[in-house]
Amino acid sequence: MVMMEKQTRTDRISNLPWDVLDAILVHLPLKDAARLASYQKNHSGPIEKFKLAAYCCPNHLDLDQWMHFLAEKGIKEFVLKEFYFIRRFKLPCCLFSCQQLRHLELYGCTFKLPPEFKGFKCLASLQLRQVCVDSDTLESLILQCPVLERLILLKIDGLTCLKIHNPNLKYLKIYTEFGNIYLENNPLLSSIDIHPTSVNLEMNMFCSLEEWKACNLFRVLGCLSGVKRFSLSGHFLEFLGTSNVPERLPERFNRLMALELREVSFKSLNEVMVFLAILQSSPNLEELSISHRDLEVGSYDIPIVEFLKSRYLLGSLNHLQVVRIRGIMVSRPEWELIKLILASSPALKTMTIVKYRGSRIPESVFLQVERASENAKIISLTL
Repeated sequence: MVMMEKQTRTDRISNLPWDVLDAILVHLPLKDAARLASYQKNHSGPIEKFKLAAYCCPNHLDLDQWMHFLAEKGIKEFVLKEFYFIRRFKLPCCLFSCQQLRHLELYGCTFKLPPEFKGFKCLASLQLRQVCVDSDTLESLILQCPVLERLILLKIDGLTCLKIHNPNLKYLKIYTEFGNIYLENNPLLSSIDIHPTSVNLEMNMFCSLEEWKACNLFRVLGCLSGVKRFSLSGHFLEFLGTSNVPERLPERFNRLMALELREVSFKSLNEVMVFLAILQSSPNLEELSISHRDLEVGSYDIPIVEFLKSRYLLGSLNHLQVVRIRGIMVSRPEWELIKLILASSPALKTMTIVKYRGSRIPESVFLQVERASENAKIISLTL
């Protein structure tokens, strides 16, 4: 009887080879597999990576228990992917005690930093998507990650003023609404991708009178002279165009090699002025990509056409080699911009123009345009 009881209590799971145990776990429901893995006696070592992508509504209590367990196992990579049904999950404070975290990716949760938070000393990559966090908490979190290199913010709730300061940051991607933005003290930042769904200036209730009068183009981008790649949306250009837009920035983007402008409106003088100011401040630019968001033929203000005709970019685009312009309607402002680039780019190799609907632009039309580069090849296409 004693022998039978001893055999019954024998832990057969913990002694199985890892490949056999893995084969068992993958055939179990997620909750049972997690419970079985956590109960193994021999599973006393670290768990370095955890990723959850649940296309269902996960139980918040289960998530909370898993995070407490992982916090004790030296987790280095924690990924909470999208859920089929979003419910605000309050992130447990124990996650902020994981000092070995190198990659953190969160979705659909809300959090505040606990008072005892000492920062993530090893965190190199941070991605937040559809997370609810206030501006001060986010600023503090970013600042307390001394080796952070990649920061991605997607559809964040609760942001009035976005302040990003990190001396080690190299890549920044922002796809979220905000009222104001500050990017000072990021000396290593080399790639910036900013595409707000919209810029709500009314969200920023604490901006000083001097800041409202100052040009956002100079204030926001003037401190980013070391950037090598810009990808900016038309909405962001509109935000940068508040107040007086300078012809060029005092501090040039001498390292900028690639510039992408997405969903630009040639009906907006502010967007066009900011776009040209960036061009004239980028003497070593090699690649330029532009996409248009006005997909309907409409009236264009004469001042926009006159402004483009008055510009002189020769000497500003000496290294430009590749140009891509997509989704245009061949309006007057668009055509003036094409002529301006062709006349100012002596090193240009290819210009690809994709017209929205209808027939493509005939090659004979381009023969009548002045070109600074005799070797420039123009490729005309249509969507």
